[in-house]
Amino acid sequence: MEFSEKEIAPLASLDVWEDDVLQRYPEEDTTFKKTKDEYRNYDNPERDTVREFYRLNHKYQTYDFVKQKQAEFLKFDKKEMPIWDAFDFLNSLVDDSDPDTSLDQWQHLLQTSEAIRADGHPDWFVLTGLLHDMGKVLCLFGEPQWAVVGDTFPVGCKHSDKIVYSEYFEANPDAHDERFNTKYGVYSPNCGLRNVDMSWGHDEYLYQMVKDNLPEPALYMIRYHSFYSQHRENAYEHLMDEHDHEMFEWVKKFNPYDLYSKLPVPPDTEALKPYYKELLKKYLPATLKF
Repeated sequence: MEFSEKEIAPLASLDVWEDDVLQRYPEEDTTFKKTKDEYRNYDNPERDTVREFYRLNHKYQTYDFVKQKQAEFLKFDKKEMPIWDAFDFLNSLVDDSDPDTSLDQWQHLLQTSEAIRADGHPDWFVLTGLLHDMGKVLCLFGEPQWAVVGDTFPVGCKHSDKIVYSEYFEANPDAHDERFNTKYGVYSPNCGLRNVDMSWGHDEYLYQMVKDNLPEPALYMIRYHSFYSQHRENAYEHLMDEHDHEMFEWVKKFNPYDLYSKLPVPPDTEALKPYYKELLKKYLPATLKF
């Protein structure tokens, strides 16, 4: 399927989606000091781009689209590089439009991981903070923004009305396909999320990349950190099993660091490099395949 330039990049930057999530789920935990009102207030044109982003996401993220993207990207044959080079590659995803901070992608990730480390969490949790958005490199392979970021949700079953802008699913072919538009669709009650296909994006891509290298709680954080309709709205209890509920306590623990650690204070990158190089060496191979 071919998309126009406007369909590929409806947002000024990927951060616009994250800021929109902040407006929906303002900070409650006083550990994280920046509140909802301190973030950018969108004027109407910017709100229009957010709506357009979700319209495209909800229209095109079908069960078949997800299967196609899995087949295309999970071969990991696009690029291979040392992990440190991968951060430089991610940094080429430039965002000059965000007035909240002048930090680059690498510094955003460092802020998240350093907030986690400051609270004394295990080193694999710290590493998860550093890696969790690495999958955004999908944009550098030409993927549309709505197939890289956005709230994730199960495909192959009825879309929950708890998903943001759920009315846009009316244009999704799956909403009118009897195989996919019932409560359980292609799944069975409480089958477990490991048996459920999620909408395609940076979460699933990175999970598949590192699934053999990190502890299971870290993998849940990576795979489901954008699944807001569940970890904030409990919309998909009917697909989850007991193990999912246990692991989602980790997802909920990670979420505040993901959303609220974006502060305009640059981390001392050079001073932190030795610690993170050792941490990466402990858990990941010398090179990553993208």
